[in-house]
Amino acid sequence: MKTFPILETNRLVLRNIEKNDAKSVLKYLSDVEVMKYYGLEPYQTVEDVLEEISWYQSILNENTGIRWGITLKGENELIGSCGFLNIVVQHYRTDIGFELSKDYWGKGIASEALEAVTKYGFEQMNLQRIQALIEPPNIRSQKLVEKQGFLKEGLLRKYEYTCGKFDDLYMYSLLKEDCEF
Repeated sequence: MKTFPILETNRLVLRNIEKNDAKSVLKYLSDVEVMKYYGLEPYQTVEDVLEEISWYQSILNENTGIRWGITLKGENELIGSCGFLNIVVQHYRTDIGFELSKDYWGKGIASEALEAVTKYGFEQMNLQRIQALIEPPNIRSQKLVEKQGFLKEGLLRKYEYTCGKFDDLYMYSLLKEDCEF
């Protein structure tokens, strides 16, 4: 990928996340409620966030993922992110992840970003399957992906070990033929 793809929706611009975004990213990644189901402890410092931003760049360079920063049109401050990780090219599938500043919950922003990213994945990256792994208590994220057409396929028991505990995860999927873009 030569240039980072910028995605625009009615209200949003999804763009590359850069080092100078670290303070904006820290605002939401340090929030206990935002990080509750993220699988990591809330971030404490700008240095922690700079490591996350470096990881975004590394998955892009390795073609194993891409993460877009979410901004409101006309504003440059990041309010969240959405993107792909664990891309498996030979199987035309990827995982999707997202988080949004609590100040913007319930406004349809995550839904708008998720739709733009999934559309890009199916139309530009030739993906066949996009999957989301969501902790059972994370009802908001389950409702979000279900609204986008993702189907719950089942429960992966004790699938991840994060923050000192094993977590069950629901597996959701969206297939290319399920979408009408």
